[in-house]
Amino acid sequence: LALFPTPPVYIQGSHTPSGFFTVDDPHYVTRLYRVHGAGNSIHLEPVAVQAASLDPRYVFVLDTGLVIYLWYGKKAKNTLKSKARLFAEKINKEERKNKAELIAEPPGKEPASFWETLGYEGDLPYVPQEHVPADFACPGARLYRVELGMGYLELPQPEAEPLARAALLTRNVYILDAHVDVFVWFGKKSSRLVRAAAVKLAQELFNMVARPPHALVTRLQEGTETQVFKTYFLGWEEVIAVDFTRTAESVARTGADLASWAKQQETKADLSALFTPRQPAMGAAEAKTLADEWNEDLEAMEAFVLEGRHFVRLPDHELGVFHSCDCYVFLCRYVLPAEPEDETDATNPLEDDSESEAATWVVYFWQGRRAPNMGWLTFTFGLERKFKQLCKRLDVVRTHQQQESLKFMAHFHRRFIIKDGKRNQKPESGRQPVELYELRSNGSALCTRLVQVKADAAQLNSAFCYILNVPLEGANDTSSAIVYAWIGSKSDADSARLIEQIAEEKFNNPWVSLQVITEGSEPDNFFWVGIGGRKPYDTDADYLNYTRLFRCSNEKGYFTVSEKCTDFCQDDLADDDIMILDNGDQVFLWLGAKCSEVEIKLAYKSAQVYIQHMKSMQPDKPRKLFLTLKNKESRRFTKCFHGWGEHKRPPE
Repeated sequence: LALFPTPPVYIQGSHTPSGFFTVDDPHYVTRLYRVHGAGNSIHLEPVAVQAASLDPRYVFVLDTGLVIYLWYGKKAKNTLKSKARLFAEKINKEERKNKAELIAEPPGKEPASFWETLGYEGDLPYVPQEHVPADFACPGARLYRVELGMGYLELPQPEAEPLARAALLTRNVYILDAHVDVFVWFGKKSSRLVRAAAVKLAQELFNMVARPPHALVTRLQEGTETQVFKTYFLGWEEVIAVDFTRTAESVARTGADLASWAKQQETKADLSALFTPRQPAMGAAEAKTLADEWNEDLEAMEAFVLEGRHFVRLPDHELGVFHSCDCYVFLCRYVLPAEPEDETDATNPLEDDSESEAATWVVYFWQGRRAPNMGWLTFTFGLERKFKQLCKRLDVVRTHQQQESLKFMAHFHRRFIIKDGKRNQKPESGRQPVELYELRSNGSALCTRLVQVKADAAQLNSAFCYILNVPLEGANDTSSAIVYAWIGSKSDADSARLIEQIAEEKFNNPWVSLQVITEGSEPDNFFWVGIGGRKPYDTDADYLNYTRLFRCSNEKGYFTVSEKCTDFCQDDLADDDIMILDNGDQVFLWLGAKCSEVEIKLAYKSAQVYIQHMKSMQPDKPRKLFLTLKNKESRRFTKCFHGWGEHKRPPE
């Protein structure tokens, strides 16, 4: 404006378009694509935009512009679901500038706008039918190069098969006949005359062949190709393979393309846990000292159990008895000895307040491995709020079955019993089942548990002690039974004394006949008949001196091997990772159902390295490598876990 001597004068009422750039809102054509597998890539077959086009064996992409729907058929392959999802995200990123909304819902949960777009207005849910022929093959696309000859147009076909991006030269114009749709591709250096001729020629080619009503002619400029067009060319921005086991932090740190990042970085792996010595077992004296200190600080403990939707006080005689389908709450009050500052504090009238401030409250929430998470929600929105109103200093500790802390277990004085099922639940058959309990300590006397196992003679081991509860048939009282305290021939004296005490305190009553028997003196009538007859069983538990459990994972962005504590349980087997178990004779490679192929290869190499390391450290104990899958574990594998049962089913 400094070039003009007078300021500009704006005239009201004048409306003229800008002389620079005009931005028009883009127009989107609603398209429905059926996704087919095509090697490492996918093929998108355009179909009519109607509900009848859906097929439960395929994945469909409904593109309405700013909303992209992904419809997964019930019988569709998971690989197609993943690739279709990545393809839709690519469209949103490259063509819609991340302004489109992606909606992926399973069949039966589609939004109403999805069916409105497909023109379905029925009252009942639409049930797609299988209508695509089983022998359907994706038709091949044909590429023509538009050239001006001596007074006429030429349409030569490039010889490249399959089609590649290198076949498109920037000085030419091409027509791609994709059986349904027709694409016209303009190179940046192509002439205007050839472009105009190609547009008319493409329309003629479109009309020459009978095509469905949803077919289109699409014009594309070099550098602005659509993702659908790119799928017809081999190697043109293929869908990036994504490792779904990686965390969001890992992707943000390394980028989505892990291959290119790995070329610039040194390969990192942490296998140090494989070379560290096994954690030594805690001595009996040390365990007793710790238990005495923790119990000395404990002033009071109130126990509650979830019944229905409310927590009720647990009877005193049931303290220490847990059920795998129940949830328990323990309110513990700890008082630490306060150090007096001066003599005047002894006569301070606020002494009670100072003592209350020194006290701390800890709530332990114990959840059985078969208990639903509804118990935790009931506690969080109910009992926990009441506790926080009454207690100033309150800590909440959530613990799961057989994953308890040492401090929590010390409060039960080694009387920690875990039963199957639900508390006070009557059996469906009306007859009380035979119950077998195994006493075992993992790495420390503090980790002593009496866990119910399958009532089978094969579960016995000469190195352990057991309690067998055989209910009497025809008895008037349901609690009438014969209880055997079975002491293995190789069990230690401390375990034998403890099993007798537990049987007397927790299983004995006036209607029970309690008998303490040693291995080899079992009666046939009730003992062996109760556990299904005599069967061969293990006579030693030497493997407990060697058991180690390692977890192989890449959650940190690189491959790591970490060791679980000696007090591990079945629930420590992570479903999305790989575990390495060593029992002194065999090394097992346990594969979770959701582990990645990269983890499998690295874990296999790690197991081989571990076996070679242990061969040099313990030459008298050579290990053999075995592979085991989830739900296919052998007895040699399961015996290392106390109270092995069925795997937990993840919530659907």
